Amino acid sequence: MSRRAGAFLNISSLPSPYGIGDLGSGAYKWVDRLAGMGFSLWQVLPTVPVGEGNSPYASPSAFAGNMLYISPQLMYEDGLITAAEAEEAKYTGSPYKADYAFAGEAKRRLVLSALARADKALLKAVEAFGEENAHVKNYALFAAIKEAKGGLPFWEWGKEADFKTAKAEENRFREGVRYRLFAQYLFFSQWERLKKYANTRGVKLFGDMPIYVSRDSADLWENRGLFEVDGQTAKPAFSAGVPPDYFSKTGQLWGNPLYNWDAMRADGYSWWKQRFEAGFKLYDVLRVDHFRAFASYYAVPAGAESAAEGEWRKGPGMELFDAMGKQKGEIIAEDLGVYGEDVEELLEQTGFPRMRVIQFGFDPGEDSAHLPHNYARGVAAYVGTHDNNTLLGWLWEAPPHQRQYALEYCGADASGWGQGGRDAPACRRIIEVVWRSVADTAMISFQDMCGYGADTRLNTPGVPTGNWEFRATEEAVNDIDGDYFRRLNKIFKR
Repeated sequence: MSRRAGAFLNISSLPSPYGIGDLGSGAYKWVDRLAGMGFSLWQVLPTVPVGEGNSPYASPSAFAGNMLYISPQLMYEDGLITAAEAEEAKYTGSPYKADYAFAGEAKRRLVLSALARADKALLKAVEAFGEENAHVKNYALFAAIKEAKGGLPFWEWGKEADFKTAKAEENRFREGVRYRLFAQYLFFSQWERLKKYANTRGVKLFGDMPIYVSRDSADLWENRGLFEVDGQTAKPAFSAGVPPDYFSKTGQLWGNPLYNWDAMRADGYSWWKQRFEAGFKLYDVLRVDHFRAFASYYAVPAGAESAAEGEWRKGPGMELFDAMGKQKGEIIAEDLGVYGEDVEELLEQTGFPRMRVIQFGFDPGEDSAHLPHNYARGVAAYVGTHDNNTLLGWLWEAPPHQRQYALEYCGADASGWGQGGRDAPACRRIIEVVWRSVADTAMISFQDMCGYGADTRLNTPGVPTGNWEFRATEEAVNDIDGDYFRRLNKIFKR
């Protein structure tokens, strides 16, 4: 693999006049900006429908797209809506914060308007899309029934809680399915156009696959036997989480249902094959979140008050990846956290690049694997991930002894460490250490490119509200010091 660099900016955070980032001109201008600075990767969060707290990691579907990302501008250019309809959908609130509720209602009106005037050719294309994407079509049915049931979780739907029964009576929910399938068609069509454009500009799209799915999801509803849940109530005896770690002193209770790996093994891991295949239709590179769970996963008893009550269990290991065969894209394993020999062995067997985050390395008493002098070539090195504070925010909030070590390690002037902005001196020294490292891939967030503080952090693990809301403005995108990053990528051969 050749040396390269990438930047992280989620779709929701892109500049857009419609209340949330989307797949319109803001996305294309960002691709141009990246290409002009010599970046070859654009990383985003999962593009699935968001769940509780607007989290893309609590989605009702592992296969569907987020209709909030549909671009009204592109809908207008394609003749699907009128100029007046596109204008009416514009947002008059703050450009610095995503408004999920506003965007959801506005996009719903636009999609319904476009569907009402769709011609036979377009409707036929949507129908064909549904036949080719069964999981997406099943999500459309799931969402239609959920709305008809007043938002109840699927295990409270009565007879429709059974997937086969609901499919047999799908015609009862025909209009709801039709609307949602049309929205999915628009999302995937617009995404395909963006991906083709990015690739022609030398930029690969870098996506994210959450390891688990939500309990109240089309995935579990459709494939109940593939999960460790009660066959009748869909209630799990154990759920996913992690023990105490860097992000949380008490661990994290995620609440996701666990996989029935015996059942998945029995059918040749077909669900996982389909999931990776779907992922590589969207992305050139795919980060698998919490990769360690394929080696061993953490099971927390239902009703536990603390994640510390959980236990480790053996995962499918290399057997799953052998069953999948050669992938159509590149996988990067999110291997952050403490793990044992089983995870190390699986990483060696797969050969997937690993992750390193420089913020995790600055403990003066440890020779951490996250310090750049310990990086190997097969590594994706991050200034920080979406789970981290911004680099400037970290400098302000880190214990003094860690901050001092970071400044000394990176050769930064201790007197100016608190300065922010696009040319923040201490932030630049830390960025340069990552870029200079032997790691094949170097990654940075948009916020760190701008030298922003903790108030622009995208999310905080364990905090249920106020996440996923940060937005960039067009002025901020244009104000990035392109000459600086172009020079960095040139000097360090990225």
